[in-house]
Amino acid sequence: MECLYCFLGCLLLAARLPLDVAIKFHDVLSNERTSGYMREHNHLTGWSSDENDWNEELYPVWKKGDSRWKNSWKGGHVRAILTSDSPALVGSTITFVVDLVFPRCQREDVSGNIVYEKNCGNDTGPSPDLYVYNWTEEGSWGNGTNEHHHDVFPDGKPFPHHPGWKRWNFVYVFRTLGQYLQKLGRGSARVSVNTANVTLGPHLMEVIVYRRHRHAYVPIAKVKDVYVVTDHIPVFVTMYQKNDRNLSDETFLRDLPIMFNVLIHDPSHFLNESAIYYKWNFGDNTGLFVSNAPTLNHTYVLNGTFSLNLTVQASVPGPCPSPSPTPPKPTSLSSAGDNPLELRKTSGITCLINRYGYFKATITIVEGILEVNIIQMTDVLMPVPQPDNSLMDFVVTCQGMMPTEVCTVVSDPTCQITYDTVCDPVGEDMGHECLLTVRRAFSGSGTYCMNLTLGDNTSLALTSTLVSIPERDPASPSRMANGVLVAVGCLAIFVTVITLWVYKKHKEYNLIENSTGIVVKGKGLNVFLNRAKAMFYPGIQEKDPLLKHQPGTP
Repeated sequence: MECLYCFLGCLLLAARLPLDVAIKFHDVLSNERTSGYMREHNHLTGWSSDENDWNEELYPVWKKGDSRWKNSWKGGHVRAILTSDSPALVGSTITFVVDLVFPRCQREDVSGNIVYEKNCGNDTGPSPDLYVYNWTEEGSWGNGTNEHHHDVFPDGKPFPHHPGWKRWNFVYVFRTLGQYLQKLGRGSARVSVNTANVTLGPHLMEVIVYRRHRHAYVPIAKVKDVYVVTDHIPVFVTMYQKNDRNLSDETFLRDLPIMFNVLIHDPSHFLNESAIYYKWNFGDNTGLFVSNAPTLNHTYVLNGTFSLNLTVQASVPGPCPSPSPTPPKPTSLSSAGDNPLELRKTSGITCLINRYGYFKATITIVEGILEVNIIQMTDVLMPVPQPDNSLMDFVVTCQGMMPTEVCTVVSDPTCQITYDTVCDPVGEDMGHECLLTVRRAFSGSGTYCMNLTLGDNTSLALTSTLVSIPERDPASPSRMANGVLVAVGCLAIFVTVITLWVYKKHKEYNLIENSTGIVVKGKGLNVFLNRAKAMFYPGIQEKDPLLKHQPGTP
């Protein structure tokens, strides 16, 4: 009898053995089991429980360090890169993208096969074969007698027959929150998840990728990444100020407006239909500013350090709170209107919920150069004639702090092609008035664009002008004077008088042809300052012209 009991026990164990060793989906990826409570309260539409069985015969499972990984791909290893548009506001949709990076000199062609790139050398030299994997030659999906045995996912579900599906030679398995999703794809796969039922906080997304191999599949890459679901609106703020030298140090200038631009991270456009309000507190005792526009300007009039606070409010659809039943009136029957549960049903199953986003920053306000102007230009008469060069003096004024350097960029009339760039320090003997003369040389006659900047440690002010250099007569006044002085000394007084008269007659500036009757005799014309600022400080973007035309000083 004991032998019979032992035999029956062995049969029972043998019968249970397949159940004990069956591989589950959670075993293939992180080998971490998710509680039933977590899976139930984070249900994802279209996903399945990772407690389902995995078909190891078609989809072999290799642990980390298994030597078979070395031969999973011809010519090297395939890397999988997983990205997402996290963080996601709860209720919105988050998207995950997996991109396969093939070994050097390999790529996917239009048919879904992997080929060697032409004219791409590697360590082993050019390959005599065109294909790394020619799955088209191996046969298309769904052909032959074994069609129902190999064109299935790891859980046994058949492949969806979408247009072009036979050229999708990779199988992607996504897993998160105790659930998985299977997907056919090519060298890239994309999955979107609605977060309405997802618990707040960080979560892990894992992906394993298999390639086609005759009537089975070979694992080629694993990847995982953390994503975040939050009930706070993801908010970012950019700050910009004209004349600010460094936009990234959160130090700005007094008495100049700062432009604050709010960027809401909403890649799925979940908030498109929401009314959004922006509540600003700039920390300078100017009160609370409420706006429905994402951009606002503010000017600080005092130096110091200030705490900036922004609150963004939006109304979004969400689940209604559980109603508290109202007890019936003791003297009469309760109507449907008196029952909150009835009101909830008649008004729909969703409510509007206020969501908030927050931004804080500490900014420093200092003094700086607020404005720069060219008030006068003068042609410099050179004692030694140089017909190919002309000197010009520019009288420059500024407001605010005294500059420590002056730079000029001389370019063509369109301010696109740079001819010359010069920077000079500014002396400390300017006194309390910002007034300096900048001398620059111009090669030959014509019209030039000149951008001028005054800068110090925290600010950079720009202006620009067009300069017209007239063509000099070979018998210019200076040449005449020198010739006469060398040849006939006794006519020096007469020649001096003639020279002064001729010089006075030709001293006037020519008109700039592309202006309407404006003589370049004062500040000049408006031109854009992008080129100048990009030349000296590439990290700063200046879009608005700073020089406004005003009548010059004669």
